[in-house]
This record gives sequence, structure tokens and C-alpha cells, in this order.
Amino acid sequence: MPRLARWFVKASLLYLLAGFTIGAAILIQAGGGPWPVVWRLRPAHIELLVVGWAVQLAMGVAFWASPRFRRPRPRGDVRVAAFAFVVLNTGVLLAAVAQTLLWPPPLLLLGRGAVLVAVVAFAVHLWPRIKPVGA
Repeated sequence: MPRLARWFVKASLLYLLAGFTIGAAILIQAGGGPWPVVWRLRPAHIELLVVGWAVQLAMGVAFWASPRFRRPRPRGDVRVAAFAFVVLNTGVLLAAVAQTLLWPPPLLLLGRGAVLVAVVAFAVHLWPRIKPVGA
């Protein structure tokens, strides 16, 4: 597995761990736990699991499993995919923190916009590697 695919997968597993930990704290509080402030973490819990884990894991697997070129750079220009990795993680963390700390809505929008930019950048990177069957 190429190094960048490992970055995507490892980061997604960290988000899974963080999301499950927050989810466990929320479940404890739902059962009458001692931390009512934990409910403010619910949007971050969703953000970490849906975008941080699921989307990032899908991107890592797509980077690894997509057809390769026969050129010296079999996966194309990976700088675009690396850019997508950095921007995606920045956006996830910004959106999660903005929702938890009740920051102004433009910061949440900035985080979600970063996630959108990352997904588009990753699609731009991956598009040349997608070929019709038999081509």
C-alpha cells in the first residue's frame, strides 16, 4: 500500500477512535452520567465519524485500489491527493471544533468548504486513473 493511502487510512482510524470515545461519553451521559456538557460534543461526534472516518477511509481505499498508469509515476501527481489530505483534515477539525465551542457560523462554513475543496481536489487527482473497461 502506498504511503499516502496509509496516511488516509491511519487518519481515518484515529477519527474512528475519537468518534467512538465521544460516542461512549454521550451514551454514559444519556444513562444519567455526571457530565451534561458532553451533549455539546454530539455534532463533533457526527463530524468525526461521517467525514473524518468514512469519507477519509473511502478516499484512502480509492487512492490505493484505482488503476495505475504504466509510467514512472504510476499513481499520477500525488501532490494533489496530499493537498486533499491536508485540507480534508483541516476542514474536519475546524468544523468539529466550531460546532463544539459554538464559534461563529462562518467558521463552520469555512470548515465545510475546506472539506468540499478536498473532495474536489481528490476527484481531480483520481479522474485520469478511471478508465472504461477494455481501454
